[in-house]
Amino acid sequence: MATLFATTVAGAKPADKDYKLSDGAGLYLLVRPNGSKLWRFNYVHHGKHRTLAFGAWPEVGLADARGKRDEARRLVAAGLDPSHEERVARAKARVEEHDTFKTIAKEWIAKNERENMAEITLSKIRWLLHMAYPKIGTRPIAKITTQEVLAVLRSVEATGRYESARRMRSVLGRVFRYAVATTRAERDPTGDLRGALTVPKAKHHAAITNPKRAGELMRAIEGYTGHAITLYALRLSAHLFVRPGELRQAEWAEFDFDRSVWNLPAEKMKMRGAHRVPLSMQVRALFEELWELTGTGRYCFPSFRTELHPMSENTVNAALRVLGFAQEEMSAHGFRAMAATLLNESGRFHPDAIERQLAHVERDGVRRAYTRGEYWNERITMMQWWSDELDRLRNGAKLLKPNFRGTAQPQENEGQSRRFAS
Repeated sequence: MATLFATTVAGAKPADKDYKLSDGAGLYLLVRPNGSKLWRFNYVHHGKHRTLAFGAWPEVGLADARGKRDEARRLVAAGLDPSHEERVARAKARVEEHDTFKTIAKEWIAKNERENMAEITLSKIRWLLHMAYPKIGTRPIAKITTQEVLAVLRSVEATGRYESARRMRSVLGRVFRYAVATTRAERDPTGDLRGALTVPKAKHHAAITNPKRAGELMRAIEGYTGHAITLYALRLSAHLFVRPGELRQAEWAEFDFDRSVWNLPAEKMKMRGAHRVPLSMQVRALFEELWELTGTGRYCFPSFRTELHPMSENTVNAALRVLGFAQEEMSAHGFRAMAATLLNESGRFHPDAIERQLAHVERDGVRRAYTRGEYWNERITMMQWWSDELDRLRNGAKLLKPNFRGTAQPQENEGQSRRFAS
């Protein structure tokens, strides 16, 4: 078997025509008249003679060429065609270069949009992904390493946003798992990062849970002098105690005032299940007044800038600050804790009925199987009692009958009369 030396390869001079310097086992150096030196490998596959190119010297050295030859011979011995395998590898590399993390992430988001994921959830996901794009957005998703993902998460942790880093790891993992499921990646590297991130301290939403202070809050709300729609958002936040995003995105079409119920579709709910809210007499009166302001549009609480979008998520919190309630004392989400605490302390209602009205899902799978009941009749009674209790607290424990019609009288038209019919 002829064997080349590195000095032989380096010293090979061009001639008038091509010539070959053999290294044995099918490998040879092709020397061209223009001085280029190209590595070639001859082999036989299924009785056909073929030639495979390994690149040019000196970019591919003698040792590298021999390594490529040995790998090609192993493929031939296994019944494979090295030329075909090389084309497949190049095609795969081109696909991988196109399948960047950002490309796959956008594809995954589009899938969630088709599946009607709540817009507020999608917005949070997009925000988290946008923080990751500068570091890994243009990287082929199949080539992203655990170390690269950790670097992204550490950059978020460095700003003190430990909870955001934790949520980002979850979102990145979902993108990687989607890539695995669609054959664009082999594995999810975020799985190796469990325990690597700083665990954020539990942070509860600020809430007033003292009856006396709750009464002061309700009196302060009645004294609010800002935008009228914000006033109704404050009042109804207390009476309905739904999640802030559910309230501000409330649509008139979701209300059945004939049956005194608000039907929230599953796509708007955090736990992805449809939810019903009984409407007390006070709540009906408030919505009747609000109809005068926003009843011609889609949203009960439209944005101040355009009726095409709901109220900003910061509006109620900002109003609470104007009323003198500090960020650590009360929040828009805190109306839920206030209601949950005072309803439970009243001892009047089954805890499961309260949990159902809060749209909480039982985490214990066995217990959940036995608590499927809606407690609907009890919830109707509870919501009316809660509105009465808020009135009692607001008026210093003296219960006054609510003004069900309010100061704003409805327009005399068929649509409104039907909507608010008793």
